[in-house]
Amino acid sequence: MPNEPEAADSSVGSPAHSPVISPVISPGPLLAIGGAEDKLGRRTVLSEFVALAGGAQAKIAVVPTASSLGPEIIDVYDALFRRLGAREVVSARPESREEAEDPDLVARLDDVTGIFITGGNQLKLSAIVNATAFGEAIKAAHRRGVVVAGTSAGASIQSSHMVAFGTGGSTPRQRMTQLAAGLGLIHDVVIDQHFGQRNRYGRLLMLVAQSPGLLGIGVDEDTAAVVTERDSHTMLRVVGRGVVTIFDGRGVVSNAHEARRTAPLLASGVVLHVLPDGAVFDLTDKVLVREAPVVDPAEAEELAVAGRDLRRLAHDITAGDASPGVLRRRRPRRPRLRGERLPRERGTA
Repeated sequence: MPNEPEAADSSVGSPAHSPVISPVISPGPLLAIGGAEDKLGRRTVLSEFVALAGGAQAKIAVVPTASSLGPEIIDVYDALFRRLGAREVVSARPESREEAEDPDLVARLDDVTGIFITGGNQLKLSAIVNATAFGEAIKAAHRRGVVVAGTSAGASIQSSHMVAFGTGGSTPRQRMTQLAAGLGLIHDVVIDQHFGQRNRYGRLLMLVAQSPGLLGIGVDEDTAAVVTERDSHTMLRVVGRGVVTIFDGRGVVSNAHEARRTAPLLASGVVLHVLPDGAVFDLTDKVLVREAPVVDPAEAEELAVAGRDLRRLAHDITAGDASPGVLRRRRPRRPRLRGERLPRERGTA
């Protein structure tokens, strides 16, 4: 018998054999808060965090490991975040590296939408959390889109390199401070906090002079550097009543390699950026982002009408075909801008 044609493979091209495309998940936003965030007034920074964490759907884990306070620190943030609309607040507080390996404690981060790391002793925080299951869980949560915020010590630990301790002062001096390992949620930066209030310019400038590959970021109190990913770029946006100060030391000339003891350091060629609320900075290209201003549509229309009337008025004056009386009668028809006072026209001699 002649060979019968082989049956076609019905599985080819079927949905069961189609390639599975995993959705691309961007890392969650980061909020590095300079400490002393407003808890009683407008609460701008904390409101920003709760909104990014999901608002009414937010489930927030508070990590107060750095704090010397007891359960009351949890109570404070629990009340604050619920008042700002969060659905649930849980405590996740390892007090030793052994506790930071506890699977039950680590599992508390599995389904949260936001993680808030409080202030306190940042060296204690680093020593307990880094290179533990709990620290890895924070990084994994960030990678899957969870918002991670930290105030004071909780801000410093977000960077790859962390200020461990040190003195204040405006002059960079050798040995002003020391670095420790951070969680590395933001790479190639070092973050300092309470920046302007505690005059920490010198120590951050010292770190940049010693390590020009690190971008120095100083965050004022009640101010947050909100870090997000946009089109393969890491962007920083400022929220709050203070400023974020950035030192870019790529072109620095320094004597940090030879200065002794606590001698003042040479630091020439450092690029300074001082960024107030609303400013946006590209951490990838290390440049300020000049975004187009947002104009209220009603104000734009009002300005357009006023512009047309002014052009007509200018034409009439130039042509000489309108008397002062005609211009005075026409002037009230022009819509006034908000707060505008039209000048009183003087009579002619």
